[in-house]
Amino acid sequence: MLELIDCGNGVRLERGVRCVLRDGTVLVSDHYYPAVTKEDEGPWPTLLMRQPYGRDIASTVVYAHPVWFARHGYHVVIQDVRGRGDSEGEFYAFRHEGKDGAETIAWLREHPACNGRIGMYGFSYQGSTQLLAAAENPAGLQCIAPHMTAADLYHGWFYHQGALRLASTLGWGIQMLREDARRRGLEGASDRLEAAWANVRAQGVTVPYGEHPAVSDPELPGYACDWMEHREAGSYWSELDISTRVHQINVPALHISGWFDTYLEGSIAGYCALRERAGSALARDNQFLLAGPWVHIPWGDRVGDLNLGPEANLNTDAILLRWFNHWLKDSREFEGEPRVRHFALGTNQWHAADEWPVDAEYTLYLHSAGNSNSRRGDGLMNGAKPEIEEPRDVFVYDPEVPVLAPGGPQSLSGPLDQAALEMGNNLLVYTAPEFTKAVHIFGQPRVTIYAATSAASADLTAKLVRVMANGRVEFISIGIARSSWLFQEYAPDEVHCWQFTLEPTSIVIAAGERLRLEIASSAFPLYDRNPSTDVAPQMADNWNWKRSTQQILHTVEFPSALHLPIAGANA
Repeated sequence: MLELIDCGNGVRLERGVRCVLRDGTVLVSDHYYPAVTKEDEGPWPTLLMRQPYGRDIASTVVYAHPVWFARHGYHVVIQDVRGRGDSEGEFYAFRHEGKDGAETIAWLREHPACNGRIGMYGFSYQGSTQLLAAAENPAGLQCIAPHMTAADLYHGWFYHQGALRLASTLGWGIQMLREDARRRGLEGASDRLEAAWANVRAQGVTVPYGEHPAVSDPELPGYACDWMEHREAGSYWSELDISTRVHQINVPALHISGWFDTYLEGSIAGYCALRERAGSALARDNQFLLAGPWVHIPWGDRVGDLNLGPEANLNTDAILLRWFNHWLKDSREFEGEPRVRHFALGTNQWHAADEWPVDAEYTLYLHSAGNSNSRRGDGLMNGAKPEIEEPRDVFVYDPEVPVLAPGGPQSLSGPLDQAALEMGNNLLVYTAPEFTKAVHIFGQPRVTIYAATSAASADLTAKLVRVMANGRVEFISIGIARSSWLFQEYAPDEVHCWQFTLEPTSIVIAAGERLRLEIASSAFPLYDRNPSTDVAPQMADNWNWKRSTQQILHTVEFPSALHLPIAGANA
């Protein structure tokens, strides 16, 4: 045993503990040991976090420090994954986490401080390391807590209905490659990565983004370029995630997601997949979801420029401790918890649900006199289907001047004011009448849009916003669909029925407030730009971008609509 460091209250830290894997690779971890008392001399249940960002950080941007969990009677292990921190080997995102995690768990079961009962926790990449290890079904792993992550990397992490999540993919790739450059002593590559990391606004503007000089350096690992090149679901992705192996997970899981998190849809889809298809009744019956009003980092009562009230400042550490006490110490203190606990924006209160919702929908149909461009236009929506041949709405998509993301050129997250973005004629705006009573939208909105576009390849985006009495236009959720993803047969200038979902939400629209739907063909740089040609988006630039004209129909034959999941009774 290495030298122990006093962390107060009897908690001790052992740094740099080595775990030798079967292939000879050494993984390094820090161990936090609880106080030894007459009542509890150990061994103890173990909490494991495996992460690529430096084990001393231990995801303390959102969690209590490991010392805190050790004070509550847990042996806490924070491990650098393969090729990161002090661990040996080559890092390739997600590729080795399943087997490396399972071997680490087998090693921990023999550790003198571990009583054989192990739980895992962590968010983002640290959530994926849990799911991948759990799919190996290692003995001793009794529960996990994957937060703000995705079980299906293609659909829930990197791509959204055919469009690359450009800002998060490119930004994260640059972040991860910085350590690879330093480990390999590549000063030039490191300098380019640091410059790109510091200039967030310029990251997505570089074209073609698949040849971004900071990530396409042949001396660096190729995983970031691989993400951009593998544009369809398939074996590349399923070999890196658990999307085809959900049935191999046999442990309970506490999922946490955020309404404004990059991986919101992936996180909730992971909960639903395990709830339905996990490999044991114990696992299926013990999937829990906590959906809060948060961005990826941090979790609290301030989101964007809003104060969401004291209930948003939930003590997730206390909930996590109760979760582990229940499964690793047999305290039974998680009994009675709702299957789904979700924070309703608008009223800023928590609600409970027995399941993720499949309630009846409330449909709002789109209407206009043919000029719904911008919020100055005549677009509206209501519960009545079109009864006449209303004129089509028309807008032009220009990849060189795309409609910006809800969070602007930096793709910021949160319930940000969209009023300024609604002034352009390159998007359509449909506004519902004021609600006469409060309506709780809970679940995943979807749209049916009948459209004809002049492009060989096209995108449609649908953004749901809340129009408040004071004029604020607050972002709720967004969805996108790419023609190549949505249609097996697609032809320019023909009417197609675009049916796709928006990101999930829970929000109460108060009496006197209105809903608004914005339709465009981009949300840059949240999603990559469609070049409107057959050129691969990651290889496109202004030499092969092409403008396109989009026509949106709302007629008797083609009733475009927004479909809202309503909690409880119909609106």
